[in-house]
Amino acid sequence: MLEIGNLQAGYSQVAVLHEVSLKVEAGQFISIVGPNGAGKSTLFKTISGTVEAMGGDIRFEGEDLLSIEPSRRAHLGIAHVPEGRQVFTSLSVLENLEMGAYTQAGRKNWKRNLEQIYTWLPVLKERWNQPAGTLSGGEQQMVAIGRGLASSPKLLMLDEPSMGLAPAIADFVFDKLMEIRRDTGLTLLLVEQRVAEALQFADWGYVLETGRVVLEGASETLKANDRIRQAYLGM
Repeated sequence: MLEIGNLQAGYSQVAVLHEVSLKVEAGQFISIVGPNGAGKSTLFKTISGTVEAMGGDIRFEGEDLLSIEPSRRAHLGIAHVPEGRQVFTSLSVLENLEMGAYTQAGRKNWKRNLEQIYTWLPVLKERWNQPAGTLSGGEQQMVAIGRGLASSPKLLMLDEPSMGLAPAIADFVFDKLMEIRRDTGLTLLLVEQRVAEALQFADWGYVLETGRVVLEGASETLKANDRIRQAYLGM
């Protein structure tokens, strides 16, 4: 579904990503882990198009993504749940979800998608008319996830969904993501600092350090790796 080859990207001609290559097959859950400043968020922004690639290629379902305008990429089926949630604080919960449904598929499937989102995340149905800025951090994260789902994505990219959340709330968010995946078979690409949780649920993982992929493998293999256990799992 998504193939990235020798990608270089960054800001003001300063590269943050160096020769990054990875692959995501349809239906997979892929986790990308690594320390702060490793380039994880830059990778997602390059896929979405808010950061321009300096070299390499990105293909989505066989199409050259770098030749497609960023404003069109969501219509291909790519949804990006950004770091820090970035909900529209003055808009209601429902209006935030409607903002996610601007894609062609999202508009076509709006009623069905909204019903599913409310089933998975019932607090959003309870708070549908409440300004999103008045919600708790965990509830805002659910709004951000719901907004991504409203676009009818084929690939849902989640950037640090546990950031700023209490451990119990972060666990709840991960459980909901797994429920959504079980129900739909949706392809998930996750960037996360909570390495244990990220690898627990993933089919495959990549470790990104200083803008380079330094390790990759099945989640069980990575969890058993001494370097991962010492650097990220505190073992």
